[in-house]
Amino acid sequence: RVDINNDKKISAKEMQRWIMEKTEEHFQEAVEENKMHFRAVDPDGDGHVSWDEYKIKFLASKGFNEKEIAEKIKNNEELKIDEETQEVLDNLKDRWYQADNPPPDLLLSEQEFLSFLHPEHSRGMLHFMVQEIVRDLDQDGDKKLTLSEFISLPVGTVENQQAQDIDDDWVRDRRKEFQEVIDANHDGIVTMEELEEYMDPMNEHNALNEARQMIAVADENQNHHLELEEILKYSEYFTGSKLMDYARNVHEEF
Repeated sequence: RVDINNDKKISAKEMQRWIMEKTEEHFQEAVEENKMHFRAVDPDGDGHVSWDEYKIKFLASKGFNEKEIAEKIKNNEELKIDEETQEVLDNLKDRWYQADNPPPDLLLSEQEFLSFLHPEHSRGMLHFMVQEIVRDLDQDGDKKLTLSEFISLPVGTVENQQAQDIDDDWVRDRRKEFQEVIDANHDGIVTMEELEEYMDPMNEHNALNEARQMIAVADENQNHHLELEEILKYSEYFTGSKLMDYARNVHEEF
């Protein structure tokens, strides 16, 4: 299905096409799935879901008694929840706030609920993520990134030559990414708009970059293509990659 020209090898362009197709497929599935989930957590059918409504359904899915939980939440009683589930709930609540478009009312509409379940699907979430990245890396507060700011991410403590090599490789890759891909007008500055465009899952450059990285992992004969033998040899990598499970991978990235 990926080898469109049937030459028994996969090029970066063929892999890019496959990733873009799977992206589109995932987005369509996400919309359909969202409608179903939204109806399930909006029992009164008023077109909005409160955090408490969602929390009750979420805990019920984890084996808690739904009526009991609903009663306790209604009466503001303490819920006895294990640490792991509480941590998941806390993370979900953060996402809930992020998906709640202005003016915030802590009630999610169907569209906002889609952003909550599938942040990769939402321009608003994408914008929020870009703001977070720029906030973390922008040292002079101009809401733009220079190359030196972009490659200043903490990679890890360099304790030996091997760690130094890894750090050097990381910096070289990030420099190339900044100069050749993200900085669209090559002015040495990455704006929020450029970063948002780069991070968009529907960005063709992103898909091509992803394809090249996947090929590089297993391209033992260095012909910039993947033969079936190479894919089978590195099957563990490919079964966990966007080649096989696009939806899970893009979702986890976000």
